[in-house]
Amino acid sequence: MRTVAVVGASLAGLSAARSLRKQGYDGRLVVIGDEIHRPYDRPPLSKEFLAGTLGEADLALEADDEDLGAEWVLGARATGLDRADRAVRLADGREVRADGVVLATGAAARTLPGSAGLAGVHTLRTLDDARALRDELARGGRLVVIGGGFIGAEVASTAYGLGLDVTVVEAAPTPLAGPLGTEMGTLVSALHADHGVRLLCGVGVKGLSGETRVDAVLLEDGRSLPADTVVVGVGARPCVDWLEGSGVDLDNGVRCGADGRTSLASVVAVGDCANWYDPRAGVHRRVEHWTGARERPDAAVATLLAGGAVEPGVPRPPYFWSDQYGVKIQFAGHAAGADSVTIEEGAADARDVLAVYRRAGTPVAVLGMNQPRLFTRWRKQLASATS
Repeated sequence: MRTVAVVGASLAGLSAARSLRKQGYDGRLVVIGDEIHRPYDRPPLSKEFLAGTLGEADLALEADDEDLGAEWVLGARATGLDRADRAVRLADGREVRADGVVLATGAAARTLPGSAGLAGVHTLRTLDDARALRDELARGGRLVVIGGGFIGAEVASTAYGLGLDVTVVEAAPTPLAGPLGTEMGTLVSALHADHGVRLLCGVGVKGLSGETRVDAVLLEDGRSLPADTVVVGVGARPCVDWLEGSGVDLDNGVRCGADGRTSLASVVAVGDCANWYDPRAGVHRRVEHWTGARERPDAAVATLLAGGAVEPGVPRPPYFWSDQYGVKIQFAGHAAGADSVTIEEGAADARDVLAVYRRAGTPVAVLGMNQPRLFTRWRKQLASATS
C-alpha cells in the first residue's frame, strides 16, 4: 500500500496510525479529523477538565517528541467514500485517495429535540463542548442533568463538587441497568443520594422552557424543574451517515468482523463507530470505551496490511472505568446474560464492593467500587477464562 487514510483523529484514529507504523507500514499516512484539535483524551472532559484541575495541554495524547510521519488534515469533515477510487471526500471539496482506509469517525452526542439555539443547554463529547460547559458551571446555580448514564453521572459529580444544586433525571427505572444490571446499577447510582444530588427515575422529559435561555426542564409527569444550566447525556450515535451509499455495511455503526474487516476490501473500522463481531457471544457489539479504542486498532491494522489473510485473536473483555464522588468504579466483561451477581468483597453500604457476575457458575463480568487491586486480579482471571 502506498497510501493509507485514517478517517478520525481521536484516540482510535491515533492508535491506528501508531499501529500502522509499529507494524512496519512506511508509506504515506493521512489522518483526517473533523475537529481542529490534535488528538486529545476525552475521559477527563467530564471530570478533571470540567472541574478546572486539568488544563488543555494535559489532555494531549501525543508525546512532545512523537512523529508518525503523517499528514494531518484537521478541521475537515468527511462527507463520502468512493469505493471505486477508494477516495475520501471532504466537506471543503478536497479528496484523499488511498489504497487502504481506516474508519475511526467515532460517535456524536445525541441531542434533545427542540433544544437547538437555546442557551444554557449542553451536550458533552468534544473539547469545545467541555470548554463551553465549564464556563457555564462557573456561574453556579441549578443544574439539571438529563440522563443517568456514566457521562451524566460524572457531570453531576463534578458539578456537585463545584457547589451547584444538581438534579439528575433518568427515564429508565434504574440508572446504569444496561451496562451493570439492575442490582448493581441501583447500588452505583445510590452515590447521587449519598451526596445530596436528587435522582428522579422512571420519568421522561417532555421538553424545555425558556425564550432565549433555558429556565426549566418539563417532565412528562407534569413537574417542572427550574434550571440555570442543562446537560443532555442521553447517549451517542455512531458517525457513519457519511458512508451511506459507499458499499460499507452499516448496522448500528460500521458492521465488521472480529478483526475490524468491513464489507469493502482494504477498509477496516475501529473505535466507537465500529460494530465488531464478538466471537465469545456470537453477536456484534459496538463498544464505546477508551480501552477498546486503544487496543483494537492493532488487530484491524494487521488485517488491513495483510489483506485479510490473518486470523483475528479473541479480544479481551471490554473494560471501562468511571470516577464519581471520589469513588473509582471499574467494570470488565458483559453483564447482559449473567444469571447471578454476588458481592465477593466489601459492603454495599460502604460503596467499596467487588461484585462478580456469573452465567451457569462461570464468571462473565466483574465490577469494582474502590477495589482496584482485587478488580485487577479478577479482570485478569476473566480474560484468561474467556480467551
